[in-house]
Amino acid sequence: MPDSPASPRPSGTIKIGTIAGSDVLVSSSWFLVAGLIAFIVAPRIEASSPGIGAWKYVAGFAFAVILYLSVLLHEASHAVMARRLGFPVGSITLHFLGGMTSIEGEARKPRQEFLIAVVGPLTSLAVGVVAVGLWFVTPDGLLLVAVEGLAGANLLVGLLNLIPGLPLDGGRVLKSLVWRISGNVHRGTIVAGWAGRVTAVAAMLWPVLQSQVTGVEPTILDFLLAIVVAAFLWSGATAAMSAARLRSRLPQLVARRLARRTLAVPGDLPLAEAVRRAAEAQAGSLITVTSSGVPVGIVSEAALDATPEERRPWVATSVVARSLDDGLRLPAEIAGEDLVTAISRHPASEYLLIEDDGSVFGVLTTADVDRAFQRGGH
Repeated sequence: MPDSPASPRPSGTIKIGTIAGSDVLVSSSWFLVAGLIAFIVAPRIEASSPGIGAWKYVAGFAFAVILYLSVLLHEASHAVMARRLGFPVGSITLHFLGGMTSIEGEARKPRQEFLIAVVGPLTSLAVGVVAVGLWFVTPDGLLLVAVEGLAGANLLVGLLNLIPGLPLDGGRVLKSLVWRISGNVHRGTIVAGWAGRVTAVAAMLWPVLQSQVTGVEPTILDFLLAIVVAAFLWSGATAAMSAARLRSRLPQLVARRLARRTLAVPGDLPLAEAVRRAAEAQAGSLITVTSSGVPVGIVSEAALDATPEERRPWVATSVVARSLDDGLRLPAEIAGEDLVTAISRHPASEYLLIEDDGSVFGVLTTADVDRAFQRGGH
C-alpha cells in the first residue's frame, strides 16, 4: 500500500531511520534515560570487568542502546502488523518510558485490534527467550552482562505489557475480547480503560508493598518511578475512555443526512443573481459548473458573507468559489469515522457529495458536521 502522507516531525525528536515505511524517531528524553541506565548498570559492568575504569559508563550507554533496539523491535512488530492489515503508520518514537507506534485510524474488527496489540509483547517475550538461551553459552564478561540484561528486560517488558489495562498492549487485547463478546467497541474501551486506572493505582502503591513482597526496601527512585508510571497509565487510560465516548457519537454522523440542497450555476453568473436563484429554489449552497454541467467549484459561505450586497451584481460567482480539488469530493454515503478522517485530511468549509453514478447529491459543510456532533448526530 502507498505510504501515508508525511506529517511534521514532533518537536524534540531526532529521525534515525525508517522501518516498514515509517520514520523512526528518538525523543530527547531518551538520552536522559540512557544516561540513567548507564549509571545504574556501571557497577555491574565493573564487577564483571575489573579495572575497566570510566569505560564502564560507555559500556553502560552501549547497553542502553542495545536495550532500546529491542524496544524498537517491539514497536516495529506493531507497525508491520498494522500495515499488513491496511493501516498507515506515521512513525515509531522511542522515549524515556519505552516506545510508541503512531497508527492512523482505528481497528474495524476485534481481530485487527487483537493482532496489532498482541504482536508487540509476543515479540519482546521471544527476544527474552532467545537471550535466555544465549545466556547458557555466553562466557563471563561484558557480553554476559548484556545478554542477562536483554533477557530480563525483554521478559519483563513482554509480561508487563500483557497486563490487561489501557494504554498497555494488554489493555488493547482486553478491549478486543470485550468488543468481540459484546459487539460494542466503545464498551471494550471503557472496560479496558477502567482496568488501566486500576493498574495505575497498583503501580502507585507498589513501592509501599515492595518490602513486604520482595524483602527489598524501596528507594526514593522507586517512588519517583512509580509516580511517573502511574501518571502515564492513568492519563493514557483516561484519554482512551474520553476518545471512546466521543467516537460513540460518530456512527450517527451521516453525510447524506447533513447535506444541504445545492444549486448549480455558471461560474460567470453575477453573484447577486446566483443568490437570488438559490433563495428561490430553497437551496442552502451553490456550486459552479462548466457549460457542460461539470462541477468545478463550491461557493464559500464565508466569502459570500464577506462580499457586500451592493457589490454582488458586479462579482462573478466563481470569484467566491473554491476549486474542487480531489479532497473536496466525498461519496454521499460516507459516515462516521470515515467522514471525520476525510475532513481531517483535507480541511475545508464545504465539500461536494457525489453519488455512485457521479451525479451531485448536495454540499456538506464542516459547520453542519460540528453542530451535529455536538448534539449527538441528530
